[in-house]
Amino acid sequence: MDPVDLAFGFIRQNPASLARSRRSLQAASRRVLAHVVAALACLTAAGTAVAFGGRAPAGVECPPPGWTVLDGAASSGAEAAANLLADMAGRAIVLLGEQHDEDDHHRWQVHTLAALHARRPDMVIGFEMFPRRVQPALDRWVAGELTVKAFLEEADWEKVWNMPAELYLPLFQFARINRIPMIALNVERSLTRAITEKGWDAVPEAEREGVGRPAPPTEAYRAYLERVHREHVRMGGRGGADEPERDFEHFIESQTTWDRAMAEALAARAGGNGAPLVVGIMGSGHIRHGHGVPHQLRALGIDAIGTLVPMSPGFGCAELRPGFADAVFALPEQVVAQPDPPRLGVRLEERDGAVHLVQVSTDSLAERSGLKTGDRVVEAAGRPVEAMRGFIALVRGQPPGTWLPLVVEREGETLELLVKFPPQR
Repeated sequence: MDPVDLAFGFIRQNPASLARSRRSLQAASRRVLAHVVAALACLTAAGTAVAFGGRAPAGVECPPPGWTVLDGAASSGAEAAANLLADMAGRAIVLLGEQHDEDDHHRWQVHTLAALHARRPDMVIGFEMFPRRVQPALDRWVAGELTVKAFLEEADWEKVWNMPAELYLPLFQFARINRIPMIALNVERSLTRAITEKGWDAVPEAEREGVGRPAPPTEAYRAYLERVHREHVRMGGRGGADEPERDFEHFIESQTTWDRAMAEALAARAGGNGAPLVVGIMGSGHIRHGHGVPHQLRALGIDAIGTLVPMSPGFGCAELRPGFADAVFALPEQVVAQPDPPRLGVRLEERDGAVHLVQVSTDSLAERSGLKTGDRVVEAAGRPVEAMRGFIALVRGQPPGTWLPLVVEREGETLELLVKFPPQR
């Protein structure tokens, strides 16, 4: 999943109706997905904190690696970074953003959790990745009753989250080692899909998983989602043909329901004297500008919220202004001994015993090879493709400079394509 949680992961929740809208938003969303504070840098004085009073200094396109405080008095150095984390540890809820498929984002989250835990050991961690129904598996994992394999099976990982478990295991293991309760924040995809198709009022209360009616979105959030929805319609997605206003309102209701569900699960463990520090792990799209989960938390009466977002190298800084987040952490460029595993630049979903492309990133290897959103992968390297995990492993294990033959089904037609992986540089 190349670019974030745009439409805020909406395509993951509504693959049949929203897959096409995300495709053309990749370049923009990649810049807007950030990441936060490598607490390790803070603790070792490796980070440099800088406060922007509203715009970056003249001639500076992006902040240097390390902390950037977006609100508050100008400050710099390790002391400012330490003060930031001390401030965050005093909040009721701290939200840590991520781009789901970025390894360094998850490494950063572990270091940040460690820094917050050192300051406030009484903690719980909520995860967007899990729907509420798998909470018993999370409890058993933290209690040390499950192996990794058993935990992933009981949590239904391959169905609930279309990302390799290896990206998240360090976070899960941190929670288990420290006996920190894990909270399932999400709801079933079927709920958000039903709201997208029928609207909130048409979904029976018994099927809403206990989620209350979301607070109305801000005008800025509505405007943003309207652009997403308009692009979705332009790309040929469901809706917009006969009832565009109704479809857009359903889209808004579905997105805000997702935000509301996570906010309610976090709020249930926060507030009051002696309450633990509640940390939420979720896509940055649910956090930035305070539109998604922070907005719903404030509607629930919780204002002591911290928002920390990571920035990958090459992040555009136009949005770095007060209100984007409390702070961001700019990751440095990395020199690696081995090339990164090959990536097609697609988002996959496994359903009905088949692997489908629900997103193809703009200018990705997949797009250049002729793959399109909506394709069903039938064969890879001459073998049937039935499980997403096996297909991902095949792609990531492909040597540089080699070719991978694929057979896909598109609108009832079978096509043979050839993916040519670039040579190692």
